Amino acid sequence: MATQVTPDATLRKKTALKTRPVQKASISDEIVKQLMKQISSGNLRPGERLPSERDLCKQFDAGRSSLREALRCLSIMGVLTARVGEGTSVATDGSKFLSTIMEWRVITERYDVRNLMEVRLALEGLAAAGAAERGTDAELATIADLVVRMRDAVGDAKRFSTLDLEFHLAISRSSKNLAMMDMLTMIRSQLARVVSTVLKLPDARPLSLKEHEAIVKALLKRDPEEARKAMQAHLGSAVKRYDSTQSKTTY
Repeated sequence: MATQVTPDATLRKKTALKTRPVQKASISDEIVKQLMKQISSGNLRPGERLPSERDLCKQFDAGRSSLREALRCLSIMGVLTARVGEGTSVATDGSKFLSTIMEWRVITERYDVRNLMEVRLALEGLAAAGAAERGTDAELATIADLVVRMRDAVGDAKRFSTLDLEFHLAISRSSKNLAMMDMLTMIRSQLARVVSTVLKLPDARPLSLKEHEAIVKALLKRDPEEARKAMQAHLGSAVKRYDSTQSKTTY
């Protein structure tokens, strides 16, 4: 008589992790490191369910409290997803994890704001070139419309700042470079306060508007090099405007 296979038999398959017994000094930290290594090596793939807590405790030769601490840490970071009744699996979207790591590094490493702005300048120059080359007509039309709305909001610093963010993110999306977009989104989030403050300076918004218009002109011409230069000129001016605030404001 043939053996009947239940529909969820494959879900109950135990994943053989390449683990080793952990050192007792910092058990949960070691479990985190080993699980991250399993994910980065591809032995654990996005969406894949982890073995049960009992099996993991045996594989790591660790207690349940240490294991749960490690899993909770990775869940908070966004590396793992835990659902009641479904167990714990590797997250399918790493954006939360990337953002958490970037934010933590900014806090602990105390990156200089000007350095972040210079990194943004280089990356957004490439993004603008990519948008000019690979952006769809509809995407570029949306970007152009954002500049029209910025012109109408030039007297409203808060609204202008919001549209400015939408403008730059729209260009990042149009570049079709997801890695670049992720990095720019993270850097941009760290600079939100600075950008908002700079745009409150006298004449900052009218000058910024002209620079955005130059970027759009290059995008609509489908000229990657001109778009790159226009974006870098705009952000270079933004760095100078930021520098002018340092004698008055401490961040």
